[in-house]
Formats: sequence, C-alpha cells, structure tokens
Amino acid sequence: MPFARPLYQNKALLITYRGIYRIIGRYFRTLRHVLLQKGVSMSSGDIQVILAMALYFIVVLSVGFFYLRRSNSSSENYFLGGRGLGPWLTALSAEASDMSGWLLMGLPGVAYFTGASDAMWTAIGLAIGTYLNWKFVARRLRKYSEVAGNAITLPDFFSNRFHDDRRILMSVAAVIILLFFCIYCGSCFVTCGKLFSTLFGLDYTTMMILGALVVFVYTFVGGYLSVCTTDLIQGSIMICALVVVFVGSVGMAGGVENTVAFLQDIPGFLSATMTAQPVMGADGLQVVENGMPLFGEATVYGAGAVTIVGCLAWGLGYFGMPQVLVRFMSARHSDDIKKSRIIATVWVVVSLASAVCIGLVGRAALPTEFLTASAAESIFVVLAQIMLPSFVCGLVVSGIFAATMSSSSSYLLIAGSAISQNLYKGLINRKATDAQAMFVSRVALTVILIFGIIIALDQNSSIFQVVSYAWAGFGASFGPLMLLSLYWRRANWQGALAGMLTGAVTVIAWNLWVKPLGGIFGVYELLPGFIFALIAIVVVSKLTAEPSKEVLDEFDHYMEADV
Repeated sequence: MPFARPLYQNKALLITYRGIYRIIGRYFRTLRHVLLQKGVSMSSGDIQVILAMALYFIVVLSVGFFYLRRSNSSSENYFLGGRGLGPWLTALSAEASDMSGWLLMGLPGVAYFTGASDAMWTAIGLAIGTYLNWKFVARRLRKYSEVAGNAITLPDFFSNRFHDDRRILMSVAAVIILLFFCIYCGSCFVTCGKLFSTLFGLDYTTMMILGALVVFVYTFVGGYLSVCTTDLIQGSIMICALVVVFVGSVGMAGGVENTVAFLQDIPGFLSATMTAQPVMGADGLQVVENGMPLFGEATVYGAGAVTIVGCLAWGLGYFGMPQVLVRFMSARHSDDIKKSRIIATVWVVVSLASAVCIGLVGRAALPTEFLTASAAESIFVVLAQIMLPSFVCGLVVSGIFAATMSSSSSYLLIAGSAISQNLYKGLINRKATDAQAMFVSRVALTVILIFGIIIALDQNSSIFQVVSYAWAGFGASFGPLMLLSLYWRRANWQGALAGMLTGAVTVIAWNLWVKPLGGIFGVYELLPGFIFALIAIVVVSKLTAEPSKEVLDEFDHYMEADV
C-alpha cells in the first residue's frame, strides 16, 4: 500500500522525524562529552568509530520513519507487514531476529572460557533445528495461518486452528509470550550495556538504557516492516563481521598451526566430550601464572551423552520461537519458502561456525584478557578493536548492536501484539478499532521495555544463560503444539492448552528445582519440557472429544490453498 502523502508533506511526521534525529545527535555529543570528562582523548580513531555508529543509527531510524504511514494503515501491516515479504527478507529477518547479540557475544564467550564442547554442540543443534523448522513448519504455517481466519499473531493462529471461540488458547499463549519475552529483552539490553562499557569504558547501566531506548524508538514508530527491513541490513552486517573477525583473529594468534597447538595444550579445550576447567582464585578470577591462564584437569562434559543430547535439543526450540514463526506467516507466498530455507540455513551455519571459532581462537590470541565467564563475552568486541581500522570497527560494533536491535525489536513487537490483539482486542474489547489496538500495543511496548531494563540491571548476567532460559520456555510451550497443529488432525483445544501449560511449567520447575540436582537431571530444561508437553497434548486430546467436523475439514484441505 503506497503512502497517502509523502513523509515530507506531513508536518507532524516531519517534526517528529527531525526531533528523533536531534535526539540521536545529542546522544553522540553526550557520549563524546562523557569520554572527555573521563580523560579519554578523542583520537581520530575514536571519532571514526562514533561516526560509523551514528551513521548506522540514522539508517535504521530512517527505515522506521519510512514505513511509518504504511505500518499505521492497518494492524495486519503493523504486525505482519501485509504478508508481503520476499524470500531474502523473510530468511534474513527470521535469522537475524532470532540470533540476537548472544551470537556475537554469548556464544563466543562460552567457547573462550570453557572450550569447544558446550558451544559446539549448541551450535550444531541450532543449525539442524533451523533447517528442520524451515523444512517442516514454514510452508505449512504460511498456508494454515491464512486459511485459519487470517491469523496475524501466534496466539491468533492457535485459537483459530482449534476454533477456540472462548479464546482461552489465545490468552494463555499471550501470557507465556509476555513472560519469556521480558526475559529475552533483558538479555538483549545486557548486550547493549556490555558492548558500550567494553568499547568506551562507560557506565554499564547508562549505556544499557540508552541502547534500549534506540531500539524502542524505531520499533514504536515503524512496526513490522521497519523491523524486517532493518533485520535484512543487520543480518548482512552480522555475518560479514563474524567472518572478518574470525579470519583476522587466526592471523593475530600466529596462524592455524600455532593456534591449534596452543589450544591443544589446554586440557579438554578442543574436545567434544570434555570441558576445560579454568582454575579460579579466591577473588573469583581465573588464576594467571607466568603470563598464562591456569587450567585444571578437564572433566567429562556434563553428564556425557545426556548433556550432548540436551545441547542438541536447542534445535527443538525453533519450532516454538514466535519471532521466527511470525516470519513464516508473513512470507509473500508459500512457494517462496524453499528459497528462503536455503538462504537461512547457509546464513546460520556460517554465522554459528564463525562465532564458535572466534571464541576458541580468541583464547589463543588473548589468553589472559578475560578472567571470568561474564567478561569473556566481550571477546568479539576486543578482537574487532585490535585488528580492524577504526571506521570498520565502528561498523562491526554496529553489527553487534544490530544483532541486539533486530532481536529485541522483534520481541517488543510480538509481545505488544500479544497484549493488543490477543488480550485487549481478543478479550477485553472485541469491538476495538485498529487504531485503538495499535495504541494499546505501543503502551505495552513501553511497559515491556521497562521490565527488560530492570532484568538487565545486573551487569554480571550471562547473556548465554539468560537466552537459554527464555529459549527453553518458548520451545517447550509452543514447539510441540506447533508441530501437532500442522500434522495431527486429532489434536484438540484441550490438548493444546495442556501442552502449553505443561511445557511452560516444566521449564520453570526444572530450572529452579530439578537441574541443580546434577547428573542426568542437569540436562537442558528444554528437552524434558518439550517431551512432557508433547505427551500432554497427545494424552489429553485422546481423552477428550474429537474436534468438530469443521475443524477436521479445514485441516484436511489447508495445504490446497494457493497462498
């Protein structure tokens, strides 16, 4: 849908547009002032870094304002982009929104501190899960979501799929999304704070809040189209940054042979079944002797095969990720899915492999730079600073911020849609207009932003651990239900409700009370949550009434739709 009037002809929008740019300009002037106050001289390199970041911010905010009028034309455009995303936009938006800053900071940090096993098996699980999700879910969901009442959110789809007129499924799904997306947003804001704190030595809390506000602005203004378009830009920056830093870090460490030799001397560091054990001092830092970090004897990775299976289970999470599933629903046509699958799989494999290798090689290049697991999550940033020209470093750093923005913007938007479309319009005011629903959504964005900031206030939080918890919550709550919704005609709304609740409760209970027992109980909470939820759906559906003839007929014919 074209703009009713060009942006420059709309005085109110133009004033807002200019105002936001003044805010961004003031942000970078403030950053420069703070650096000077701290006694940090503004070299030409510092100026180039800040310039690159400023240009990046301006671009993404421009995208938001470009789509302002189009997004506000209807709730379908605001939340789903009018189902008009092409293959490249669908693929890169799905993966960039999913991977977030943990790909560039959390995953390399794990590899740097304890070696290959945990990071490698997690990456393999995610790569496999990505392909399987695109293969078995994407095309079917694109068709079924439009056939089932033209659903524009995941809770909408579940309610429409099972003809839940009381909207119980919609409400429960919306609450689960709110719970875990607040945690997800918190992990993204932690990334923002650590990024700027590492780069400029500035206060973590201040920079975390400022980064969160930038994300909030362009999501608030531009809706889904702006989020997806910036995801395309951000996905491109992310993969380029990963590859460049990985290649450069190998050279910095003295080449492939020297790097491998150094890492092989660390017990269990390159093993797929062992975990390296940094020797920690009384101060909580890894012990360093004669300029080298100390490691003890390697230990068996978790509970052995059980832990490996748990890491591979990260891939199961894809079947329930709202930020990925909504991209399938917004694809231009189901026939585009195959091309998107190829693009997405290649992007994920290259990105994950580069991220893990950066952490491993980073230990050889900077063996004593980071002495805690939390600090190690800055390895990518430091390597980029050392080896890249200042302006390029600024672009690479923007790539980290890009990853964070792409994910947190998606989380904010989906959570906002859950409140406005599923709770407000679905339960409270069913006659609400699109304008009212979008107003409620933006109020919800503000509230979620605040909760995410509160969660992120602890600068010692591990990005990887925070993400893993939210990932498990979504994967277990929605993953089994999504698969059975698309492939099992006997599933009913009672089974769907039982599955969502079982998955969410299992993840929370397992993480709090079962996992600390260790041994086989230390398995990643997503695996038992997914299994128990799957069983709950099947058992409860079998014990309750068969779906109506209308629901069964719709299931039998949804793949015939040309959408």
